[in-house]
Amino acid sequence: MELQINKDLSETNTKYANSFLGNGVVQITPEIDEDYWIFKVKVSEKQAVIGFPKFGTIGIGFQKEVDWNTNLPYTCDTMEIYNHIKHNKGGKATTQENCIAAIKLIQDACYKLKGA
Repeated sequence: MELQINKDLSETNTKYANSFLGNGVVQITPEIDEDYWIFKVKVSEKQAVIGFPKFGTIGIGFQKEVDWNTNLPYTCDTMEIYNHIKHNKGGKATTQENCIAAIKLIQDACYKLKGA
């Protein structure tokens, strides 16, 4: 199992910058595509778990989803994240064991990135 790191973090980071509207801050979901991730771990031939910028934190979910926007912040419990996203894991080749290991790898990388 290999943790991939998006080599162009600076471009990814600009996609979720805050916008200001009067005295308030507005956060809008940017255009999301196959390259919108900071961390990625392949868990089967057709599926990966990703960590991606989300409103000042990093969300963890599957790269390919049957429904859109199913993820939780990296600071949540590993099993809580898995149980929340597992319906998107795909076929039998994507095992629970691989998914949990991938989530842990991404969580560790997120904590290192955030300096915690």
